[in-house]
Amino acid sequence: MRTLCLTLLLISLLGYSLKVFATPQTTTLTPKASKTTANKNTTSDPGEQKFRENCGRCHNPPDSLSPREVKAVLQHMRVRAMLSAEDEQLILKYLAP
Repeated sequence: MRTLCLTLLLISLLGYSLKVFATPQTTTLTPKASKTTANKNTTSDPGEQKFRENCGRCHNPPDSLSPREVKAVLQHMRVRAMLSAEDEQLILKYLAP
């Protein structure tokens, strides 16, 4: 009985991990037209530069989030992206001035 339970647990975990890793990462965020530049490597805003270095790997800058939503998202993503407190504040000022 114990072997059957362990086998079912392993099959479930395998199925879940395949589902998670096989699902393409999509984002509902759209780019801001006013914040983009022709050359993405040259920016005068340090918050925009930090966004491109850390968040821009997976996301475009949002244009439809309120400052409150941006702050909540940043607090959750800070851990995942290993952002410093200074980087978080710069990105917050860039996304929600």
